Amino acid sequence: MKHKQELDVDFIGGGRPLTKEDEIAISNFIRANKAKHARKHSTAKRTISTSRKKVVA
Repeated sequence: MKHKQELDVDFIGGGRPLTKEDEIAISNFIRANKAKHARKHSTAKRTISTSRKKVVA
């Protein structure tokens, strides 16, 4: 069983609000990360074909 170490902090990071440049950099990173993972998952998908018999009455 893994044990998690709980930290006694109120916030993580600097004590200043994000600047517009910080927000843009974070947004660009998230967008690039999503695109990278989307390419990785789209190539991993495979199609499953099934055959269906036609019933003639």
